[in-house]
Amino acid sequence: MATRSLDAARIERANLWWRIGSLAPAIIVLALLSIWPVFNLGYLSLSDVKWVSGTAVVDFVGLRNFHELFTGEAVYWAGVRNTIIFAICAVTLQMIFGFTMALAVRRASKIGRSVLTAIFLLPIVIPPIVIGAMWRLLLGRDFGIINTLLTFLGLPQVDWLGDPRFALMSVIVVDVWHWTPFVFLLTLAGLESLDREVFEAAKLDVKSRWQELRYVTIPLMMPTILITLAFRMILSFKVFDEIFLLTGGGPGTATEVINFSINRVFFAQDRVGMGSAMSLVTIFGVAVLIVLANTVRRRRQQRAAA
Repeated sequence: MATRSLDAARIERANLWWRIGSLAPAIIVLALLSIWPVFNLGYLSLSDVKWVSGTAVVDFVGLRNFHELFTGEAVYWAGVRNTIIFAICAVTLQMIFGFTMALAVRRASKIGRSVLTAIFLLPIVIPPIVIGAMWRLLLGRDFGIINTLLTFLGLPQVDWLGDPRFALMSVIVVDVWHWTPFVFLLTLAGLESLDREVFEAAKLDVKSRWQELRYVTIPLMMPTILITLAFRMILSFKVFDEIFLLTGGGPGTATEVINFSINRVFFAQDRVGMGSAMSLVTIFGVAVLIVLANTVRRRRQQRAAA
């Protein structure tokens, strides 16, 4: 018995070292590509970096960059406000349209499903540079197709990308058009995974498709909806290419977003310390958002299990 226990202990230790050895490469890569850059970013955020004869000179300044960020960087906070507005409006519309499109495809015929899926997924495969050029042609002030149509109807033209009242709304419309197919794809996969026997049984209690949607489909789809919502909300905070291609952050700060502010401070103004402080504050905000999303999801799962 003692010999068997000793052999079992040796096998357990061997398995432990095997697990450690097999995970070590992934842990090292994660540390080099994710953890170390964050620590380096934290170090730079506490420093003032200047270039002297092509060499970086780093001076420790403590929390000065953060003090200036919270007291003097009004453009960054305008970007934070615009990013929050952008994220809430764009993601809400994407969730509504994407889920509606998924329901339509699920209820369509076999040929209709194929045609609708191909049409709905088209925007997401178009390169961002093409999207920027296409929508500039649509929203252009003088020769844009939309303004041409307004003129034909006898309505005044609108400077969609140059008027502060419409610029952010126009970018939101472009983002909704671009990323709704992503939500559609995830929610369609969730709908296809639902047990059809549940819907067959529910027909005895529900009297309309609206009741089926409200009391059966949406509750069953809630885990997928929450995950998709959290994923798109996080990604919306990283918006950059559409702003860069359509408005360049203008007019004024009407379409200034967080990533555009960080890009300008880092590269155009060469303020590495301030850009690092902005990046850390942004990372902290996104991390809080992730924690909140996971908390809501877990509480909902606990309530469903209870």
